[in-house]
Amino acid sequence: MSETQAGVTALVTAYARAYHATHDFPKIFDDFLADQFYSAQEHIDFERNLAGTLKLIDPELAAHTPDPESALALVMQIQNGPATLSRSRYAEDCLEKAMQEGVQEYVILGAGFDTFAFRRPDLLEQLQVFEIDHPVTQELKRQRIGRTGWKIPEHLHFVPLDFNQESLKSGLQGSGYDANKTGFFSWLGVSYYLSREVVFATLRDLANMAAKGSTLVFDYLDAGAFSPAKAGRRVQFMLWIAGQVGEPMKSGFEPQSLAADLERLGWLLQEDLAPEEIDRLYFQGRTDRYRALEHLHFARAIFSG
Repeated sequence: MSETQAGVTALVTAYARAYHATHDFPKIFDDFLADQFYSAQEHIDFERNLAGTLKLIDPELAAHTPDPESALALVMQIQNGPATLSRSRYAEDCLEKAMQEGVQEYVILGAGFDTFAFRRPDLLEQLQVFEIDHPVTQELKRQRIGRTGWKIPEHLHFVPLDFNQESLKSGLQGSGYDANKTGFFSWLGVSYYLSREVVFATLRDLANMAAKGSTLVFDYLDAGAFSPAKAGRRVQFMLWIAGQVGEPMKSGFEPQSLAADLERLGWLLQEDLAPEEIDRLYFQGRTDRYRALEHLHFARAIFSG
């Protein structure tokens, strides 16, 4: 990731949450603070640029959608919003359940512009939160937090880390993280940007630093996403645009072997939601175009010690 493209994906992802919070009902995930990360001019630029991508996502639909406002809504509902909204909802639902069982630390890997520590003060009182992300992206986020005037809570710890260069364990040293406490690890929107070697090295790192009973939630693409003959239009476009901004997607999992892959590292798979199940949980009955993304899965595992 170069400094000039710092966190492009993170900014676009947070914008999808901001748009949903301010435009859609009912809410799949209500990130009511994300909108504050963007200036008035940035809102104009994002709206114009994202609305223009409808021509690439669905040329036929774009031809019948002349006004930019409607085009933007379709882009958010069809392409940009479904994955980030549903995975964020899933992770925080799982976190709340884990907290009832004694979780004390929340580690967000690839945190991007996550607002949990500012949005959920009711839960923050019971948690130490560790946000881990690329140094460039994290610095950009801290600058924008300063611009909003938010006060950084003492329970929030920023941990700059390049997953391709450093181990998670070394990155967390000196951050206040306590490996003896039961933790909850959220790893969203990251695994498919890494090689399989780095993915498994990270899972191994987590196993080496997690207390028994700790929870890991992550999303992944199944292998079909990387096959042009199998992948749907939305997934093909997602992979293409990631490559265009210099953040190519590289790897996925086979759902059939996921449990065995994780168990070899000490993680016991508790749940693996396929797109059909995600759609039923978070999108059923909607009258707009929000639907679960093909090939995207949500997994939850427990560290067995």
